[in-house]
Amino acid sequence: MTNMAFELMAPLMFAGLAVFLLLGYPVAFALAANGLLFAFAGFELGLLQPELLQALPQRIYGIMANPLLLAIPFFTFMGLILERSGMAEDLLDTIGQLFGPLRGGVAYAVIFVGALLAATTGVIAASVIAMGLISLPIMLRYGYSQQLASGVICASGTLAQIIPPSIVLIVLADVLGAPVGDVYAGAMLPGLMLVALLMAYVLVVSIVRPSAAPALPPEARTLRDRRLYRHALFVMVPPLALIFLVLGSIFMGVATPSEGGAMGAVGALALAFAKRRLDYRVLREALESTTRLSSFVMFILIGSTVFALVFRAVDGDLWVEQLFTLVPGGTVGFLVVVNLLIFVLGFFIDFFEIAFILLPLLAPVAAKMGIDPVWFAVMIGMNLQTSFLTPPFGFALFYLRSVAPKEIRTSEIYKGIVPFVGIQLVALLIVIAWPALVTGISGAGTVKDTSSVEIRIPAPEQSPEESKDGGSEPKDGGRSPEDKAAADIERMLREGK
Repeated sequence: MTNMAFELMAPLMFAGLAVFLLLGYPVAFALAANGLLFAFAGFELGLLQPELLQALPQRIYGIMANPLLLAIPFFTFMGLILERSGMAEDLLDTIGQLFGPLRGGVAYAVIFVGALLAATTGVIAASVIAMGLISLPIMLRYGYSQQLASGVICASGTLAQIIPPSIVLIVLADVLGAPVGDVYAGAMLPGLMLVALLMAYVLVVSIVRPSAAPALPPEARTLRDRRLYRHALFVMVPPLALIFLVLGSIFMGVATPSEGGAMGAVGALALAFAKRRLDYRVLREALESTTRLSSFVMFILIGSTVFALVFRAVDGDLWVEQLFTLVPGGTVGFLVVVNLLIFVLGFFIDFFEIAFILLPLLAPVAAKMGIDPVWFAVMIGMNLQTSFLTPPFGFALFYLRSVAPKEIRTSEIYKGIVPFVGIQLVALLIVIAWPALVTGISGAGTVKDTSSVEIRIPAPEQSPEESKDGGSEPKDGGRSPEDKAAADIERMLREGK
């Protein structure tokens, strides 16, 4: 009877979490409350030992001391400063003039600027709102289809989630245990490929339906010839220099992602100061928004570590592995199920929730199958990007709706995003079918055969005194205090069973 109750704990925990989320409780508190509820239930039933919760302070301290997570507030702050300094407005106006004579020229400009903003901000809200305020009225004024205009803006804004320095990629790298620099490098070609696919779609629409994507009339082109090119150079050089400063330093190994984010934040402040747009209001709004997002992430991390501690104590990780053993097709079947699951969940919950709830359960299974974490992170990032576009809870749709004119109905925005979701799914399939797009730059291997791996542990260096005594083992077996504490807790749990 006791064994049966213990085996039911993991599925009941998962079901309980789903109930909490469906009832509308905040994710962070739902995770923590669910974990503590089942922990105390396990104590009362004699299935778990109270010493289990002694690991929580060390785990929470480990979250707070994680230097990688510093990159999230740095990149968020950088993006908000750049957005409020008017860089997005200048880029859209200039690039729109540059592409204006072409059919669909403003749409090309939106995609191009979306990619530039993605590489400098990494914040979806800033990109979508800025382009919605600036480009949408222009596109509607000159006869663009409402569906094409809204779809292009939403899809271009979400490029910030796959083109480095993406906050999504930082979170995925941390959860999956992959080097952030490798994940950034691996995401570059898929991100650029997605930009090319979006532009190809606009080209097709401009040929098949010219009235849906017209060129700008001559009277709308206020900048011409040399003046236009000189102005374009002046506007594009600062963000490109910032991209090189941030990503170049990370790719070349000069700086960690957190250090690169710090340099980017300082660079954004310098650009805003140079444009004479850095004042107290801009600084305060950027700091407030950065604090809110960072606190949101940290609370979800703390809640997820409470849930994960108890879930693993009741062998939840083994339960998840057993579920995937029932999936036919081996590694291919696993990837199909994972992508379908993430795509469907993206309709209803945010990517932070997917990353901190689902991925810790999938990561051990992927590791046992020999799937490279860098490729796995980029693949999931491509999939998660669609969660910002899929109704009813796609955040890009909400951001655009908040700034769109009243004449654009919400149904038009939803219809307009459908072909762009299809384009992103095509890009995801390409990444799955040709993993070299990721591994060719990052240097990672997509699938590794772990059966032939030989691990050799070098003998510890001995001091002269130890050599005289015939040697002695290092304290705690060479393990860190965290590893030793985890091993002690695991032993106590097994004895309690």
